[in-house]
Amino acid sequence: MASARGAEPDAEDTAEPEEAIYEEVMPCERMELSQRLAVEELITTEASYVHNIQLCVSDIRAHLQKKQLPDLDLEGLFSNTDDILHVSRRFLKGLEATATQEHDQLLCISALFQEFKEEMETVYKIYCASYERALLLVESYRKDPRLQEEILETLNVTVPHTGASDLSFFLVMPVQRVTKYPLLLGKILENTPTSASAYPALQAAVRTMAQVNANINEYKRRREVATKYNKAEHLTLRDRFARLNTHSIAKKTTRLSRLFMHEAGIVAKMEDREYDDLEEKFQCVVSSVAVLKENVASYLGHLEAFLLPTPHKRELQINEGPVQQYRRFAEYLHCTVFPEFKRRLDRLVCQPLCSLSDMLVGPQQLVKKRLDKLLDYEEIQERKSEMGTVTYDEEAAMNTYLAINALLVAELPRFNQAALQLLGQILCSLSTLQRDLAAQILHQAEKEPAQMPHGHMPLPSFWKMVEDTLQQSGAQLRTFCQTFETVTPSPVTQVVAGFSFAARSPQEVSLQAGQPVVVLEPHDKKGSKEWSLVEVNGQRGYVPSSYLVTVPVQEPVGWSLPV
Repeated sequence: MASARGAEPDAEDTAEPEEAIYEEVMPCERMELSQRLAVEELITTEASYVHNIQLCVSDIRAHLQKKQLPDLDLEGLFSNTDDILHVSRRFLKGLEATATQEHDQLLCISALFQEFKEEMETVYKIYCASYERALLLVESYRKDPRLQEEILETLNVTVPHTGASDLSFFLVMPVQRVTKYPLLLGKILENTPTSASAYPALQAAVRTMAQVNANINEYKRRREVATKYNKAEHLTLRDRFARLNTHSIAKKTTRLSRLFMHEAGIVAKMEDREYDDLEEKFQCVVSSVAVLKENVASYLGHLEAFLLPTPHKRELQINEGPVQQYRRFAEYLHCTVFPEFKRRLDRLVCQPLCSLSDMLVGPQQLVKKRLDKLLDYEEIQERKSEMGTVTYDEEAAMNTYLAINALLVAELPRFNQAALQLLGQILCSLSTLQRDLAAQILHQAEKEPAQMPHGHMPLPSFWKMVEDTLQQSGAQLRTFCQTFETVTPSPVTQVVAGFSFAARSPQEVSLQAGQPVVVLEPHDKKGSKEWSLVEVNGQRGYVPSSYLVTVPVQEPVGWSLPV
């Protein structure tokens, strides 16, 4: 009995291991429960977010579009919300699909974030960069009672359950959502044992989304720098002088000195082959657009000058025949074909070309500002290598250069590609317009070829005739020009009274010395040249011819006779 009782375990000894096991099991269950709740929170909040963005796009924006308010900038307000909705819908579908993967759900969620990281960064960085402008628009609309009333009416009709008082309630959602992804993933990670197979994948997902947010913030900062410097300012001379101070003069002097040292080879210029290639291509685009714009403007000017003369409107005393055919053809060209061509040229070529030229102004300003900031950067780097430290302002100047340079390196390839594509479309439009013009003219010219002279002449013979005619006309014009240049015009003279003369009969007229006269007849009625019939101050009469003298006319100041 004693041995039997000794084999039975003591009750107190048994309770201690059970409590230890219970304490170990309970935290694991709590962690698993918290993990499950965190996953549910991620999926449910994503569904709610997508629903709200859908309301924003399909209900609120659509309702405001129907109002057709000219002062309401819907594109500035909602930016690329359509792109965000497209990405978020697909992302939500992927999240909901992970619910069926009970054991691998965390791995699937981590993989899903890795899959969507680039798309998320692309759409959210554009939205976040324009978010501040959207808030400024909302604030400006608050100050306009009419617009504010229309916006409130839209919110009350489309989303009354939200209680939103303005659009900022919805506009902030994408900004909040992208910043919350690392927090939601971090919450799941906190409740995942380090020994779990999904733990490294969750860690990578957290780092990925944190990096996405960091990239968005950096992109936003670069855009703010670009917005500050890419505005083309039109300052008067007085405004420019007002901006001058000792600091600005010293800064510009330092930059100019640095530039001279680069050109003289005293100091090596910092080279960035990637950027240099991009800038060279960009400057080529700028030059091409400027040349094409100048040529199209010249072409349009010549076309307008061509349309000014209207010989077809002259009444000819030839009622029928080839002359009238030509006249009707010219009238059709001047009144129908060329005005329509000019209108299409302006709409399809000139206006897009001017828009493209305006688009280039901002990047041009940024490229110029980058050179200024590069000179500052080199100067500060040189000072830093000597002294070891830089001031806060110098550090900010260096960061500004790095931001501008990084933005240009990132954006110029896409900008160059888009500009070249638009330039190519403009050139295609110009070629198509020229082809349509030629086809329309040929179609009209071929309507009645039998009534036109040379209508049945073979094409080589016709062009030979045209060439001979042009050569003959050119020879005649050259002969006329040579004759015109060799002929010396007769000197211009004026007849005046050399002496005073008092009329002695009604047939005579009095003269004052130096008085201009008009000689009507250099003789009297009997043919005697001793007397001349003249007109003086509206009176006619005879005067002695010997009293009249011929003098040269004095040329007006600033005018001379043709030679």
